[in-house]
Amino acid sequence: MNTSMTTVASRAPRVEKGLVHKHDAGQVLLSGLQRLGPDEFLIAADWTDTAGLGDGAVLLTETIRQTFPLLSHAGYDVPFGHRLAWSEYRYALNLPSLRENGIGGRPDLHIRCYDVIRRRERVTGLSLHITVVRDGEQLATAHTRFTIQPPAIYDRLRGPRGDAHRMRERARSRPLPPPVAGAGEEFRDVVLSPTDATDRWQLRIDTHHPMYFDHPGDHAPGILLLEAAKQAVRTLRHPRVGVAEAMETVFHRYVELDSPCWVDAQLLPDDQLGRARFLVTMHQEGRLCFTALVSVAKQEPGQEQARPAAG
Repeated sequence: MNTSMTTVASRAPRVEKGLVHKHDAGQVLLSGLQRLGPDEFLIAADWTDTAGLGDGAVLLTETIRQTFPLLSHAGYDVPFGHRLAWSEYRYALNLPSLRENGIGGRPDLHIRCYDVIRRRERVTGLSLHITVVRDGEQLATAHTRFTIQPPAIYDRLRGPRGDAHRMRERARSRPLPPPVAGAGEEFRDVVLSPTDATDRWQLRIDTHHPMYFDHPGDHAPGILLLEAAKQAVRTLRHPRVGVAEAMETVFHRYVELDSPCWVDAQLLPDDQLGRARFLVTMHQEGRLCFTALVSVAKQEPGQEQARPAAG
């Protein structure tokens, strides 16, 4: 690791909110970008003020999500107005380090881009391998892929459901279903609603939520689906027991705002590390939209969730 690069990047101010597609500058988590090679980058993050972002998995995922537009615009000259779509995402947390040293500080994301697809000299798809390091210690690794669509193509694919204003108004005209008790730390953060089955829920889409709907969108954002998968596992097992230490997800199609989406979870055999493992699927209008394989770390008696780091 080039420590001089890490130090310079970590001391940079947070990037401009438009570069990470945020309206609220207070939600920006990235503070610098440096190109290390044609498809290698160092991105500095700032986790010193992350109230409302829950555990390490949520913070990590939102940080990585913000790298997509930053890399697209500042790294690959993708014009503003192009649409980014998540294809797949997986992560693994280093829980011992997070539990010992807390969540916070100024980590660095070492990113290697590969399988770069270009059409007419424009990047239309990227895969990322990400290593998250803080003070020389690895906190997490992740892999993800997203695609980039010009406005004309996106509008043609989305049709009438591509109108963000119309879709949000339709969502808000529908009654917001009641939350599952204990599925989230705060009432507003509960993204599941109960059904008659103990292993099935309705996705609860609150388009007024300050993080999930910080900026206009015509469909449910990917980070909302990831949070729903975590809450489904917690609810199926026991509220707030265990941490989603690793997750492998595939985004098959958009989850629309104007139609019920059903979330199902089932217990699978333990993984090779002895962690409880769950399969979460989401269906809408009879079609598979999202799958997640979630590995849950056991929480020892008296063990607390990762605490905020000092500073």
